[in-house]
Amino acid sequence: MEVLIRRAEEGDVNEIAELEAVCFKGEDPWSAGAFYNEIVENHDQTLYLVAVIDGRIVGYMGVWRILDEGHITNVAVDPEFRRNHIGEAIIQEMIRLTSEGGTQSWTLEVRVDNEAAIKLYEKMGFKAAGIRPKYYEYDGTDALIMWKGKEL
Repeated sequence: MEVLIRRAEEGDVNEIAELEAVCFKGEDPWSAGAFYNEIVENHDQTLYLVAVIDGRIVGYMGVWRILDEGHITNVAVDPEFRRNHIGEAIIQEMIRLTSEGGTQSWTLEVRVDNEAAIKLYEKMGFKAAGIRPKYYEYDGTDALIMWKGKEL
């Protein structure tokens, strides 16, 4: 299985939104309009990558670039393709590309009950830095704040 990781393009917006709906069903997924805004309208401040297998988007990731920090907004992999190191590959490429652009640290929020994602982020060098109480509006779940590349 060969995975191509590339920058997201305008033509990817609908497929990304469809994958978002699958990955975050029942959670409050982002709309195609939100992804269009991030990928097309705000491309100077954001970077979105997609993982593609046989022409199909099977994962994506976005980051807001703020001065020398990167705020990771989304990481998702199609449930059919999980446990194939796709999330890891997307994160590695994002860190490589944003590092070249001057980013020195990265942060994200993850549901405190999402053990698989937390383990992945820890594997990638992220460390827990705090809790955002009731961060997820749709169900009131707390978020774990994680950082990479910043002294805590």
